[in-house]
Amino acid sequence: MPTFDEITRHHEPDPSDNPWVNGPPSPETITIVSYNREWARRFQALADDILAALGEVALDIEHIGSTSVEGLAAKDVIDIDLTVADPREESVYVPPLERLGYFLTVREPLFHEHRCLRLADPRVNLHVFGPDCPEVIRHRMFRDWLRTHPEDRALYENAKRAAIPAGGNVMDYNARKQQVIREIYDRLFRAAGMK
Repeated sequence: MPTFDEITRHHEPDPSDNPWVNGPPSPETITIVSYNREWARRFQALADDILAALGEVALDIEHIGSTSVEGLAAKDVIDIDLTVADPREESVYVPPLERLGYFLTVREPLFHEHRCLRLADPRVNLHVFGPDCPEVIRHRMFRDWLRTHPEDRALYENAKRAAIPAGGNVMDYNARKQQVIREIYDRLFRAAGMK
């Protein structure tokens, strides 16, 4: 089990690291839409397909990100955390996921061996981590906090809307939300007695 320090430490990527398997994503128009109750059903259908394809390789699967928070406006993209025994063993899980239409986009050995696969239709970001990963715990804590703290849910939604006009790619958009995200993390970690 990760320590509090491991869970509360923010990841600072190495600027010289290139995580892109096939080059960085092209700039795209980011659109935030109102919460859609269909997102929960869409996640469940996607999760069922992933679990059927991977069998015992899939140790856990969770709906994370903004579409997992009822009432929160979001990009129409489902974010999923998939736990496998060892993300480095791509041959165990990538081919079955490719047969479902996913393709590997990110490989980050220095960030908990994170892998990310993308599905184009419907849009999905499938994040792959190993067991007891601090980042998976962070994702779930952030999701659960926003589900039960409407003031921070509204703050986060406002930050997302404010981050759109500057354009660029999704990584640029994410960077513009980072300060608010870290403020919320600080509150939830303190409330959990972790800081």
